[in-house]
Amino acid sequence: MHRLVVFRRTLQARGLPRRVDPEEPMKMDYCRPARLCASALGLACVLSTTGAAALEADTSVDAQALVRWVLDAGDNAGAPFAVVDKRQARLTLFDGQGRALAHTPVLLGLARGDLSVPGIGEREMKDIRPEERTTPAGRFMAEPGRNADGDDVFWIDYDAAVSMHRVRVTDPAERRLQRLASPTSADNRISYGCINVPARFYDRYVKPLLSGGRSVVYLLPDTLPVDRVFPGLRGARSGN
Repeated sequence: MHRLVVFRRTLQARGLPRRVDPEEPMKMDYCRPARLCASALGLACVLSTTGAAALEADTSVDAQALVRWVLDAGDNAGAPFAVVDKRQARLTLFDGQGRALAHTPVLLGLARGDLSVPGIGEREMKDIRPEERTTPAGRFMAEPGRNADGDDVFWIDYDAAVSMHRVRVTDPAERRLQRLASPTSADNRISYGCINVPARFYDRYVKPLLSGGRSVVYLLPDTLPVDRVFPGLRGARSGN
């Protein structure tokens, strides 16, 4: 029986959440400390705290529109939030007032797509086909938790076993660290759907910001129209 299934049943017997991280962990603190708008590998950028207008110049139009809508509509209800632009493979963190704090490249699901296969969170990893390894798009409440080895993660889609966590380096052939360090987002697709964050960035920014209580994660789509995933953008873009 798959180790993941055995662990879920053990948790259920104890009355604990059944979901664990679908990716095997390896602790690896490899990143250099983030510096102002640059690190040695370009893995982190600390932004101005003057508000949403401080977003980087290369921030996508969809990401800019999403942040404006979140703040105008008060969708985050004053909670800190994160925006993952899947096309750019970029994670940006905001405080509860919408001030952009920092951003970093991330690794995402191998397959492009915005929906999770029904029941995928209950399946063994060996049975998940490459085209099913997607990172879902949408609005999610970040839920702190731990995986089977006791490492802290933030659940994004609990039922689909999708979480945000430190980068996993279990197979050197996947070149996950090199993918994060490359200047392009074209090679940032490798995970089973989880959002892999540089370890130092996760510990310095993600964990403190999202651990304080309620927080929201917005994942922009790969293929679906953005206003289909976030209907509130329709009225915002039309001025209604």
